[in-house]
Amino acid sequence: MTSLIKNTLTLTFYFISLLHPSNGAFSEEISEAISMKRMEKTTRFHFFFHDIHSGKSPSAIKIAGTPDSSLFGDTFMMDNTLTEHQEGTSKVVGKAQGMYAFAAKNEPALLMVLNLEFTQGEFNGSSLSVLGRNPVTDDVREMPIVGGSGRFRYASGYALAHTVWFEPKTGDAIVEYNVYVKHY
Repeated sequence: MTSLIKNTLTLTFYFISLLHPSNGAFSEEISEAISMKRMEKTTRFHFFFHDIHSGKSPSAIKIAGTPDSSLFGDTFMMDNTLTEHQEGTSKVVGKAQGMYAFAAKNEPALLMVLNLEFTQGEFNGSSLSVLGRNPVTDDVREMPIVGGSGRFRYASGYALAHTVWFEPKTGDAIVEYNVYVKHY
């Protein structure tokens, strides 16, 4: 009787394994030959980021913060325009969507969490993800590219930011970006 049950269970598991050919693993390695079909390349982007807090239609708004004037903890949500040139009337090439927060107590340094979404040209519909520290009083700041979507799947690289215009009364700013990204 025991051998009959054992044989029945063995046959049952055999037929189930034929119906579900998965190895049951949570993850599995993909052959390098399959994953490396495309060559890695480096692309440079140059654009201007318009962070506007003033006016009837601001592109950045404060969503959290403290009542004191220290800035520490102040958090902003943004949907900023990216343009080819510094002028606001220049051709729009994308959007910077995400948030930034003053994350240092003793200096104006931001935590930047944003997606650079491209709306023109070869990379229309693709985006890059930036996550990093932005010490805004430094002339040039470097932030890492930690990934992307569309044409930028598996992307890595860095973004260099340089403020070209800032209005202290409103917080409005235009920032020049040079972005270097490795992608397939």
